[in-house]
Amino acid sequence: MQALILAAGMGRRLGEKTRSNTKCMIEVNGVKLIDRVLSQLKSQNIDRVVIVAGYCRESLIAHVGDSYDGIPIHWVVNPIYDKTNNIYSLALAKDELVKDDTLLIESDLIFDDAMFEMIISDPYPNLALVAKYETWMDGTMVRIDGDNNIVNFVPKKAFNYDEVDTYYKTVNIYKFSREFSEKVYVPFLDAYCRVMGNNEYYEQVLRVITLLDGANLKALPIGNKRWYEIDDVQDLDIAENIFANEHERLGKYNKRYGGYWRFPKMLDFCYLVNPYFPPARMKDELRANFDVLLTEYPSGMQVNSLLAGKYFNIRQDFVVVGNGAAELIKSLKESIEGNIGVVFPTFEEYPNRIDRTRLVTFIPCDADLRYTAEDLMSFFGDKEISTLLLINPDNPSGNFIHKMDVLGLAEWCRQRGMKLIVDESFVDFTDESTTSSLLQNDTLLQYSNMIVVKSISKSYGVPGLRLGVMASSDTKLIAAVKKDVAIWNINSFAEFYMQIFNKYEQFYKVACDKFVEERSRFAARLAKIQYLRVIPSQANYFLCEVVGRYSANELTELLLNRYNILIKDCNNKTGLKGKNYIRIAIRNSDDNDRLIKALQAL
Repeated sequence: MQALILAAGMGRRLGEKTRSNTKCMIEVNGVKLIDRVLSQLKSQNIDRVVIVAGYCRESLIAHVGDSYDGIPIHWVVNPIYDKTNNIYSLALAKDELVKDDTLLIESDLIFDDAMFEMIISDPYPNLALVAKYETWMDGTMVRIDGDNNIVNFVPKKAFNYDEVDTYYKTVNIYKFSREFSEKVYVPFLDAYCRVMGNNEYYEQVLRVITLLDGANLKALPIGNKRWYEIDDVQDLDIAENIFANEHERLGKYNKRYGGYWRFPKMLDFCYLVNPYFPPARMKDELRANFDVLLTEYPSGMQVNSLLAGKYFNIRQDFVVVGNGAAELIKSLKESIEGNIGVVFPTFEEYPNRIDRTRLVTFIPCDADLRYTAEDLMSFFGDKEISTLLLINPDNPSGNFIHKMDVLGLAEWCRQRGMKLIVDESFVDFTDESTTSSLLQNDTLLQYSNMIVVKSISKSYGVPGLRLGVMASSDTKLIAAVKKDVAIWNINSFAEFYMQIFNKYEQFYKVACDKFVEERSRFAARLAKIQYLRVIPSQANYFLCEVVGRYSANELTELLLNRYNILIKDCNNKTGLKGKNYIRIAIRNSDDNDRLIKALQAL
């Protein structure tokens, strides 16, 4: 068997990366694509490799030469690569194609080693590797029947988003028998080029062939095997994450700070959201208004603070809306003077915004990181602080202080001329969710020294909208923050979500109740994992001590590399460094059971 690699293209979308090199010469984690694929072919005992070169072919030919680790290399040159598409490159190599059974490969791919063995060992002579459609995929799609026959190629112009559940993406690795190439593919290729010209794609020929009875071309789904097509710098960045070595992969993902929807096969137990909200009907309403929301400007702060007031039933002048709570935290820190009392470990978006010399730190001595309002008053009673920060429930410990005790703490702070910042982003996940929120006019009026921050993203399961609020009866502070943030700081989708939320408020209460049930079930299952000590939580995550078998970092890497599951290694958190803790988000029951299965296997 031989391999034929199409490598004539210019790769314009890769910008500087391909200014003086063709695409297959770019490096993914230090290895050129051409070197990677040739070494993979070498392991399969391929007899020879044909490479069609065009753009910057001199450097490619010089790099590869006439043989690669004993594999003979035959070169075909496409001199008009800038005026043709890949159908012409393949037509130039048709005499080579008919000499042997052939693997046809595009040169801008990166994929698991096992995929060559998979297609070569399959007894069927004419195959296309295909992957179930995912949102990142572009280009030629196919439909297959129950016997994996390709029943149709779907070109870009015929792509229909309503039918994506039926689509498979061609991986652009094919196996053609010599007989198929000689008697079917090449004759059709010649005819197609004569009629349609050279500025087409070779898949179009396959599309014509599959429309005939007895076309003899089947699909071979790759399942969960990794692959990526590199067309631009974003693709390159994603490929470097997917194909990083086992000790570097986790670090690369962590540096992204989200955006994990780009990796559809990965299960994210790191970021914290409500798994049961919003409901399908609310999503449908957002979709129904997509066009106008995409093409119209959002309202300014005055309208959006009115919507936020309606959302939480509080006064407009008490509340400011943020592009996520993070924007409000950044603005709030400008108004804080003096030292700040902080409980560690905590959500570090707050202390990271403040000079560390101004932080007065309390670290609970309890093995489960439990603490009470009395503990805070006792510790900070003789400390020089102007502001006390309380994350309630706390992140990552899940510690929770009941509302009446929080109000007692607010009174204690007021008597000492101190501000109390309460972040209640996770309070709706508590057993007492219906009575625990501080976002009430009477409460805010009574404690004008108290500032309440809430992330809508986390509690309401809409992190992509980037929504948060800050509330206080200190209207001067609220007005100052409104002035500090941009007048159009949220987009139309986020504004519309706030506008329609009250229609779905009953769904939200049901979702929170369902979540509390799942947390209890998940906690019981986690407790049976012998190498985890699970700390009780009133939030949508569990802090767990890893004992015995693994370190926290080892367990985090194993789950990512073996099972494509991402959890949070807490060893970099102040107060937990070197103590071997992980944080696990609580997702829906199916996802949670998948994690349990992986933990049991380990």
